[in-house]
Formats: sequence, structure tokens, C-alpha cells
Amino acid sequence: MGRTVTQENPLVAIVGPTAVGKTEISICLAERLGGEIVSADSRLIYCGMDIGTAKPSRESRSRIPHHLIDVTNPDQPWSLAIYRREALKAIDTVHQRGRLAMLVGGTGQYVTAILEGWVPPPKSGDPSLRQKLESFADVHGPEALHNQLVDIDPISAARIDYRNVRRVVRALEIYHTTGLPFSQQRTNQPPPYRVLRIGLTLPRPELFARIDARIDEMLDSGLLAEVEDLLERGYDPDLPAMTAIGYRQITDHLRGSISLEEAVRQMRRTTRQFVRRQSNWFKEDDPRIHWFEVQDDVVEKVESLIRTWLRGNCFTSE
Repeated sequence: MGRTVTQENPLVAIVGPTAVGKTEISICLAERLGGEIVSADSRLIYCGMDIGTAKPSRESRSRIPHHLIDVTNPDQPWSLAIYRREALKAIDTVHQRGRLAMLVGGTGQYVTAILEGWVPPPKSGDPSLRQKLESFADVHGPEALHNQLVDIDPISAARIDYRNVRRVVRALEIYHTTGLPFSQQRTNQPPPYRVLRIGLTLPRPELFARIDARIDEMLDSGLLAEVEDLLERGYDPDLPAMTAIGYRQITDHLRGSISLEEAVRQMRRTTRQFVRRQSNWFKEDDPRIHWFEVQDDVVEKVESLIRTWLRGNCFTSE
């Protein structure tokens, strides 16, 4: 029998924008602190999507146990409710082994669902409603559908990109089914952990240079072949997984609708936009987050803070 999870069980969350260095820094910290990593990245869950998601390598994962990576196929997307359920199981498993659980990733919804105890509302039981909303987007465009959400739930609309039709439809389904906006329907159950939030940051010019270098590395490592393989295996380009940054643009290039240079330009632009959206979830003025600029000594500084926190020394961690 495993230990019962209590509020004394520590959970270290490491957050920040894409390409800031969360993966390697968290692995180094886990090696030093006896930790295991629970991914909070909505794209790392998919098998076969390795290069375009900057998934930790097999060698990196052999250094430290990772959870919730390669757990489903691109045509079997996870809901937020499924992610939350499986992440809580994974964290519990880490605690039962007497290890330090580390929640690492840049998907704001995933992180917040765990740290703030979101309980997502139930799914709509009316398939015809979903079909009607999806058909509206097909005829009038995703932005027109998103405008419906702006009218009834501006809070959710501000958080959901209009191009993410699946999430827009989900929010509208909730409203039409229950009569209440999606943003008002999440209930919170405080997580059964003692939480420390670590934020990693870089000045925007340096971060954007890293993003450009990462995209170049993805292309050199075979991103085109990876996307081509997924398409040849029958995965629909309109699947939520296949609309991830990089996969959508490379698919358009492989279909001949844009040049490779244009695909790369769009990847860079869209990733910068994604970084700006991430900052809405992880705000640098959030007093609960201990922010560190990624410099040569960042691992030592973060390790020192975590060790102090684990010893029970008093400072704000929530």
C-alpha cells in the first residue's frame, strides 16, 4: 500500500515560456534533489510527435523518470479532465516512492488545473450541438465562432485563441448546456500538496533568439520527415494535435500551399504569439512565483531555494 497523500507532500512547479530551458534545468534539479518530473505540456503527451514538440530525448528521460510523456496517440486527444486525473495519479506515485514531485511545463491550463485544483465541468451530452457549432465555424470561419464566445463569456474568449476551434466549441457547449459561462463553472478543490512555484525567464530578445535557434534545430533534426510520417500514417491535419505550432505550418508546406521559408516564418511568428499568451498564465508580478533569470548559475540558485523550502523555512510559497 502506498502512503496517503497529505498536505505535507511537496510539489515543486517549474513554469515559464517555451524555449526558456525548463526541460534541462528541471532534469538537473531532479538529479540533485531526488525528484521525478510530471510533464505539464499538452503536446508531449502524443506518441510520434517528438521533434516538433522539443520532447526530452530518450537519453534525458533515462537520467530521470518522466511522467505523462508519450501516453496517447495524435488522434486520441486528452481533455483537461483526463490530464488532471492522470497528473494527480502520477504525483501520488512519485510521493509513494518517497521522491520529490516536480510539475514542469508551459501549458497554463494544465499547471493551473493541478496547482489551483480546477475541476472541469462535465461534457455536453448533445452531439448535435457540437456539430452545429463546428458547422458554423466551417461556413463562417473560426473567428466568427469565437465572436459568439466573446459575447457570452469574454473571460474565456480572452484565454482561447480563435483558431483553436475545438476549445471554442467546448466553451460554447458548456454555456448552451448549462446557461452559465465556462469561466464561471470551474470549481476548485485545493490540491493536497505543499506547493512551491518556480518561474524561469529571459529577456524577450534572448528568448526569441533561442526560439529561432530551436526551430532551425528542429528542421535540421528531421521535422519535415516527422510530419510527413504522421500524415502517411493517416493522421488528419485538422486533428488538435496536428494543429500544434510547427506541425500545421510544415503540413501546409508539404501540401504545396506555402514555401518552406514561409512555413518557418509563420512558426517563428506564431511561437512569439504563444509566448505572449503564456505570460497571461505565468505573470512576472505574481507573488506566488519565485522568478529566476536563466543564467549560468540558475540551477544552483533554484536548488538552494528548494532545499530551504523543503527544510520548512518560512517564506511565501502559495
